[in-house]
Amino acid sequence: MAQREMTTILHVESVHKSFDGTKAVDGVSFTVQKGEIFGLLGPNGAGKTTLIRMILGIFQPDSGEIRFSFSPDGRLLPERVGYLPEERGLYDNRKVCDTLVFLAGLKGLDARVARERALLWLHRLQLEKYFYRNIRELSKGMQQKIQFIAAILHEPEFVILDEPFAGLDPINQDLFRELIVELKARGTAVLLSAHQMHLVEDLVDRIFLINKGRQVLYGELREIKRSWREDWVTIDFRGDGAFLKESSLVKSAQIENGRAQLILQEGVRPEEFLAALVGKIEIEQIAIRKPPLHHIFVEIVKEQK
Repeated sequence: MAQREMTTILHVESVHKSFDGTKAVDGVSFTVQKGEIFGLLGPNGAGKTTLIRMILGIFQPDSGEIRFSFSPDGRLLPERVGYLPEERGLYDNRKVCDTLVFLAGLKGLDARVARERALLWLHRLQLEKYFYRNIRELSKGMQQKIQFIAAILHEPEFVILDEPFAGLDPINQDLFRELIVELKARGTAVLLSAHQMHLVEDLVDRIFLINKGRQVLYGELREIKRSWREDWVTIDFRGDGAFLKESSLVKSAQIENGRAQLILQEGVRPEEFLAALVGKIEIEQIAIRKPPLHHIFVEIVKEQK
């Protein structure tokens, strides 16, 4: 299978930003590619929103460079970028239709086209009956959907979604995940910013993990996890599994009611561990996986202190 050719949409190079002597972003560099979901991840206060505001031209970096490949001089072209902000910014006393057409107009979209697209999207998200309603009549989740529509109605090449799952119930979280995957399939570059790593871990292609304004991890998520030094094992079994706690191959073990949850020692291959189980217990089910991204992040941050 031929590898998909990657085209860089956004370059961020050695960017610094301080406020009142406090470094919010400290020497950050990364790229975002066409047709990928790029995860800008980290805890609250890590510097994600400051970075996004610099990408959007709201803040200017103290040093470093931010440039877009779709512009001859590298500058931001607002009509080619979409943005779903973390803070909700809709006017309560405006109608949904007027809001969407107005915001699309700011991106250069004809009012008639904007209206047609808005109706299609509202139908898709089961909100068509609210087209002429005021924003204040909508729930928070509905308003989040309206803001998502506003971010992509002009069909931008690059979309920034800042904490898109905030305030959504599990059903709408799944819906937003589907919509984000659809954007990727169209070739849109998606920068997805979040602090709840478990919600986005299986969505993103590459990640930039940031803490206290600095890079913690950067690269393809699959490769980062593949190279992680430990494996997690879950076993459902019959027999006496007490020996697992004493095994030199096991770093930690929790065993209860015929289930063992284990972390293997660094460098232990799963095949080596499986061979050590032969004849000792009757395995009903076993799963070997790399730890979740949140755990990897926490472990790396601990090491850096």
